[in-house]
Amino acid sequence: MRMMKLSLLSLAIAASTTSHATFAAEDFGNLFTAGKVGIDARYRYEHVDQNNALDHANAQTLRTRLSLQSGKWYGLSALVEADNVARLGDAAYNDTRNGQTGHSVVADPDGSEINQALLRYEHNVGNAVLGRQRINLDNQRFVGGVAWRQNEQTYDAVLGQLKPLDGLTLTYAYLDNINSIFGPDNGRFANRSNPANIEGHSHLLNAQYVLRPELTVTAYHYLLGLDNLALSAAGAYGTLSSQTSGVRLNGAVQGISYALEYAQQQDYADNPQELDSDYYLAELGYSLAGVQLKAGYEVLGGDNGSGNRAFQTPLATKHAFQGWADQFLTTPADGIRDAYLGASTALLGGTLQAWYHDFRAEEGSSQYGEELDLSYGRAIPGIKGLTGLVKYARYDADEFSVDTDKLWLQLQYSY
Repeated sequence: MRMMKLSLLSLAIAASTTSHATFAAEDFGNLFTAGKVGIDARYRYEHVDQNNALDHANAQTLRTRLSLQSGKWYGLSALVEADNVARLGDAAYNDTRNGQTGHSVVADPDGSEINQALLRYEHNVGNAVLGRQRINLDNQRFVGGVAWRQNEQTYDAVLGQLKPLDGLTLTYAYLDNINSIFGPDNGRFANRSNPANIEGHSHLLNAQYVLRPELTVTAYHYLLGLDNLALSAAGAYGTLSSQTSGVRLNGAVQGISYALEYAQQQDYADNPQELDSDYYLAELGYSLAGVQLKAGYEVLGGDNGSGNRAFQTPLATKHAFQGWADQFLTTPADGIRDAYLGASTALLGGTLQAWYHDFRAEEGSSQYGEELDLSYGRAIPGIKGLTGLVKYARYDADEFSVDTDKLWLQLQYSY
């Protein structure tokens, strides 16, 4: 109720700035006549082979998404989006809910839920959103939707943005509940590290200023109160509650793109651990003969005290970072240094990507392992809205985890 009152107040303040003459020209029927229906279907086959006692995982799933976007009336609009994730064929994989613990994990549980249900108000100086919504901030390293998984992560939240100056965007969001990728239901096999709903009260503050094409400056402060989430299946609640403050610089100079970032993380809310760790990123990109090259060095600090007090990013779209094999969804206690190289190029009407990662501990001298990632995606000729993807990841373990191979075959249709 408090969240709704705050949102209605922000909507009322914004609406009061609109002239009476403008209101008189609006047609309430636009909400319906200008509405759009969307359909998205994504089939995926995922194979996981790990060098351990677990049986291989072979998962076939279909994510079907129906959405209804209204038209606008005085800047107001509404969106409802429903998802269904269905298993096709045998359940020869551990989806974290089906009890197939003898198989490797493919974290795509069956189920149906409302993915988004929101009201939006847009004005020339900003916007406000109330309800279940998708929130992706910056490059999603700290806050994202994890759209790679079949069940997307969305937020029950109030979000407001102001754009008081050209190039300046101020964002604030209050999170009341987080609908994780492990939903929609907990089931008997849920644990403290994979609840369907992450409860608690969180605040996201983000200020981005595009000074010029050569430089964008972003400052952020994220207060995460994640009451029923733990680092491990049997860990203490609240150990992922944190406050993270940082600054990011990115842009392009004479064809060379760059990103520099630093953040510090401390404990917050009822976290029983004392956190104090750092995050660093340095990245360069360059285009050569039609090939986009990128090299980077990312560090999530560790802690050599008791327990795991390393730098964590529990709300990130983690699949986009530190390798597609997803070996570092939780930062190890000794932290991690990820040195990576990547290249992408157009090929036969699609895009070919290749990435190499070298993973080492931030504390101590452990060499965790190496990873090679490859993907090729393109639109399917003759069928508008249909795309295909082939993707492969190989993690070669040294002193962390086990050798892991993952293969994905995917078809997606959007209308």
